[in-house]
Amino acid sequence: MLNENSIDLGEVIRRQRVTIPLTLQELATMSGVSPSHLGRIERGERYPSARVLRRIAKPLGLGEDGLFTLAGYLSPHSSGVAEADPEYSLNRVDPYVAGVLAREPVNVQHALVAILTILKNIAQGVSKK
Repeated sequence: MLNENSIDLGEVIRRQRVTIPLTLQELATMSGVSPSHLGRIERGERYPSARVLRRIAKPLGLGEDGLFTLAGYLSPHSSGVAEADPEYSLNRVDPYVAGVLAREPVNVQHALVAILTILKNIAQGVSKK
């Protein structure tokens, strides 16, 4: 039986795909993951492996760390990204926000990471126009 987070993750993936907009077939072609497998992930019938998440992150315009954190593969406190990485400073969570987030249940943390990732992608899309 799948846990409740898998359903939330599938819904986030589906919403992001539809927002871009991409069809399931287009995402499958871009990521190399079969459309039937992607559909099962979106419906919460399957939980994606780290390999699948890595393959769909870029076509969905999602940060790999955010998607891995949402899926529970990374802790929201330690993404393992070295501070020397130039991308780290752009994706780092404000320490106050991280502290508040750390006191929330894991499912709330996952939902907030998903919402923030979607908002960031929307903001980036608006600024590019």
